[in-house]
Amino acid sequence: MKTLYIEKSGKITWKTVPAGEEVNNDEVKIKVIYGGICGSDVSVFKGKLPHAAYPVVPGHEVLGEVVETGAETDIHVGQRVVVQPNSYCGRCEFCQKGKTNICPEKKSLGINEHGGFAEEFIVASKYVIPVPEQLAKERAILIEPLAVIVHALKKVNIDAETSVAIIGCGTEGMLAVALASYFGGKITAIDINPEKLQKVQEHYPDIVIKHPDEVEENQFDVVVEVAGVRASFEQCVDVVKSGGSVVAVGFPTVAEIPVVKMVRKELTIFGSIIYNVPEDFLKSIEYLLDEKFYVEPIISEIIPVAQFEEAYEKAVSGNYRKIVLEF
Repeated sequence: MKTLYIEKSGKITWKTVPAGEEVNNDEVKIKVIYGGICGSDVSVFKGKLPHAAYPVVPGHEVLGEVVETGAETDIHVGQRVVVQPNSYCGRCEFCQKGKTNICPEKKSLGINEHGGFAEEFIVASKYVIPVPEQLAKERAILIEPLAVIVHALKKVNIDAETSVAIIGCGTEGMLAVALASYFGGKITAIDINPEKLQKVQEHYPDIVIKHPDEVEENQFDVVVEVAGVRASFEQCVDVVKSGGSVVAVGFPTVAEIPVVKMVRKELTIFGSIIYNVPEDFLKSIEYLLDEKFYVEPIISEIIPVAQFEEAYEKAVSGNYRKIVLEF
């Protein structure tokens, strides 16, 4: 069997490894169809994720077909599935409340557990979500990354009367633009990269685009931070209206919050990490099944896995949206 393999930061290979272990009663074996390269995959490759473990098989955005099942699963051979890539204990106070996304025992495929960028891999069936037959594979590969935005935007109300700023126009930012637009919000996309802004306006012509320096204070009911840099997070508190909400999805290491401004404006700041399962995945599928939900611009290129070096080079450059590997 062949698999991508990161031996250490900056060194990735496509190598032959021994066939995997036998499928246990509660597991399934998946033949991979597509794998989406995420920002966290790039961080693992570059050695910039402190909790990453090496060597590691990368990849957590996986669409595949089940080719073998254990005796104790409800999943069937031949089903197309996506994978919820973050483990949880099921016992702690957070899991008991359905907040598996903040389980203290959580581990993540492709980061500190071997992931799914392989011809085949085995995973516990509880982490597998069936994909409807009518959902095209080019949309189905977006189920997992979209679930991140589904989870984030559940924290606020967005309708035709809501002004929304989305700071950061990478893949998750574009998904936020797509979903907030689908909800009918009045969207302004903000980024320092003019090429990214141009792509947003090219595909979503009703969206206002701005460089951060062009944005005035107190303009938006909701601000979604997906750039993951200090300056962007700090700008959120400035540009949100009094009584408004900030949803923090990105990961700046540190930032300063002007507490006086936050209090005087009576702001609500939400942190949002990954998703709850299965509900956020199922809602993601529901949106993707609707042809009115426009996500086609999210994928920049689909590249055969044999050309993994080109794929990672493009993903690392930051000049593309979603790069998808075809297995």
